[in-house]
This record gives sequence, C-alpha cells and structure tokens, in this order.
Amino acid sequence: MTDLEHKVFTQVRAIISNEEQVIGRRGILIPLKKAIIADGDIRNVIDIVSSDPALAAHMLWRSNAAISGAGVTTKNRSLKDALIRLGQVNIYRYAFTFYLKERLDELPQPYKKLVHGYWSLTESIAADAVDSLHHMEGVNISPDEVQTLALFSVFGEIIALTAFAFLNAESEESFPLSIIKSLIDNQKQTLTIEAFESLGLDEELKDEFMVAHNLRQTHNANSPGLVLRRVLSMRNQLLKPL
Repeated sequence: MTDLEHKVFTQVRAIISNEEQVIGRRGILIPLKKAIIADGDIRNVIDIVSSDPALAAHMLWRSNAAISGAGVTTKNRSLKDALIRLGQVNIYRYAFTFYLKERLDELPQPYKKLVHGYWSLTESIAADAVDSLHHMEGVNISPDEVQTLALFSVFGEIIALTAFAFLNAESEESFPLSIIKSLIDNQKQTLTIEAFESLGLDEELKDEFMVAHNLRQTHNANSPGLVLRRVLSMRNQLLKPL
C-alpha cells in the first residue's frame, strides 16, 4: 500500500465508523432499533415504521417480493401483517437498507453512478438468492432472511465508496478514484467487516454474511448464508472463492 493509499484508507475507515454520517437520516432507525432491542410490543414497531409512509410502502413491497414464487397465493395486504410476518430483525435490516439507498441517491457524480452500479448488483443478487431458495426442497429458511442478507452482498464496496465520496467532498485535496478502486480490490474484507461492526447491525447478519462469502463454515443446513453463497459463487463475488 502506498503512502497515499494508506492515508485514504485511514480516513475512509474513520468515516465508516461514523454511523450517522454514512447512513444519514436517523429519525426512524434510532427509535426503531431501541424498540427492537427492548423486545416490546410489535405495535410500537408498527407505529414507528408507519410514521414514514415511504418506508412503510417499501416494507410491504419487500415482504411480498420475498414470498413471491414460494407457492404463497395470499400476499400481505397490510403493513401490520407484513411486519408481524417479517420479525423484528428483518424489519430493521430492511429499514437500514432503505435509508442507505436514500443516502446513496444524495451522492454527487461520479460516485452516485458507481454506487448505483453496486446497488443494482445487490438487488439482482437478492432476487436470484430468493428465487434459488424457492427451488430448494427440504429446507426451513425464511425468504426474508435470505433477501435481507443478500441486500448486504457487496456492503463493503458500497460503504467504502460512499465514505470516499464524503472524504473528497470535505478534503482540501482531491483524491483520484483509482485510490478507492485499489482499496476496494485489496482491502475489501477489512472494510466490509469494519462496516458491519460500526453500523450497529445484528451479529447474526454478520455471521451469515461470513458464511455466504465462504469466510466461515457452518453445519446448519438451514443457513441462509449457504443459499447466498451459491449465488455469489456463480457471480464471482465471493470474498473467499470456493
């Protein structure tokens, strides 16, 4: 790593550790996390999600997308039904990715175009992973767990590029894109793991992400990470190739 790369690497990691700066709007996520940690009445969670109509619509869409193709003929017609079925952990994961995508839409060019490329890849991987699950027999895996996990497939790349955009916006000197491309290529695993640790995501998500990227093995036949691993392998996206 060159001196310049090391300088940028250090500063990008510092930005990644700032949850509010990376994710942006926290008005919903903070109380939502508190309600989930408190493990209280699901009605509190429903009230919080309902306070943002865009998030509520997104939750309903995600929920129905996950069960589509699974032989389920009745879709969730109300937010309450959707959230009860999802479970609180998946609710937070979906909300997190919703506000992350919102934050990405605010980035200046060329970062917005680049990070949207990663996001399109993420959505495609998620669709393939859910479809793959629906074709599997003899497993007891939640399609929402597969979908929420898949939405973090290239999490490190997205967060690192976002942090780099903020760095260049705030720095007196402008760093070339080739620097962050090199760091993503060579420090992807470090950046990804630090993003998970810094941004308040649940340990199970991180553990299954490790399984999905072949960084950790499991004997759990019902691991959503194993479902995603097959898709990531076919797309040459594994942090540790098979």
